[in-house]
Amino acid sequence: MRTLLRGPLLGAGAANSVLVEGEMITWVGSGPPPQRPDEELIAGPGEMIAPGFIDLQVNGYAGQDAAAGADAIAAISDALPATGVTAFLPTIISAPLQVGAGFAAAVGAAAEAPGARVLGAHIEGPFLNASFRGAHLRAHLADPTPENVDVVEAARPRLITLAPELPGALAAIERLHRAGIVVAAGHTGADFEQGRKAIAAGVSFATHIYNAMPPVHHRRPGIALALLLDPRVTTGLIADGEHVHRSVCEQLVRVKGASRIALTTDQTSAAGAAPGTYELSGRPVISDGRVVRLQDGTLAGSAATMPDLVRLMARLPGMNPARAIGLASAAPARVLGERRLGRIGEGACADLVVLDAELRPRLTMIRGVVKYRRTS
Repeated sequence: MRTLLRGPLLGAGAANSVLVEGEMITWVGSGPPPQRPDEELIAGPGEMIAPGFIDLQVNGYAGQDAAAGADAIAAISDALPATGVTAFLPTIISAPLQVGAGFAAAVGAAAEAPGARVLGAHIEGPFLNASFRGAHLRAHLADPTPENVDVVEAARPRLITLAPELPGALAAIERLHRAGIVVAAGHTGADFEQGRKAIAAGVSFATHIYNAMPPVHHRRPGIALALLLDPRVTTGLIADGEHVHRSVCEQLVRVKGASRIALTTDQTSAAGAAPGTYELSGRPVISDGRVVRLQDGTLAGSAATMPDLVRLMARLPGMNPARAIGLASAAPARVLGERRLGRIGEGACADLVVLDAELRPRLTMIRGVVKYRRTS
């Protein structure tokens, strides 16, 4: 099956056509394609063709809690293309180690889901600082002892979030990094120097920067500034206007640069659903349609979708739609080392989204197959 998409292409220069054969992009250019297509899709006025979005932190979506297992993850995979997301990391918050290992296995079982690509598990915890645990249960936290790290390494998550100041954490970071697992700092009380040591040990991602870590102070900058200043680190940003103020999002772009910011929704089962009570890794959370909290008012993930974050970022001074889309596609692909995702080019995976003038998905293609098409 050959499909030709015509319209403005993000990041493809003057080219305005992309040819998809099977699951891959085989040609990008202008004028007639080298082979006759079986189908032609044309972007409408004001629309653009962009790489599909990649979300590194999805706790749930549309009433489904990822922690519930493979069937829930498959249902999330089926629903996410409506938001332009073509690949994601199902995420579980702190749980007993064997539960986390079982979750990683469930993610593996859902890897062939036909919707958004399931790229592996994000285990957020349990090696977190109790004072910065947020919505994580204190009873589920643990120290990164060699024996506990054995369990995590055997589970083979794609990404793990931990607090690098915990006893044994630096050795754990080095070990997990050597095993090919992306190690992120988050839910941490580390200071600036501890942050620098964590980066040297192998931390390359910051989970929801500014949230669940000490604020940046001019005499005590904390780990947040260490993560911001080091070009080896990409920062995850929940740009929903609630987790991080718009002005701080603007500051982050100026300090970090757009290529090292990855938009992450941290969305829960409340995202894409009406206000009400939902679950976050089995815990009840309350959504008003914008913000998700525990009953005591603690922020507990998000109800935002990736287009919500992209729109907010696109409106900031110095930003534009193309740069904002890169935060949701190229940047997270780079975090995972996925060279065929997050871009439009020959040899890239045919994971594409057609966005309207308001940056809302009108069509989403995954593996060369249209998985979502808006009818109105």
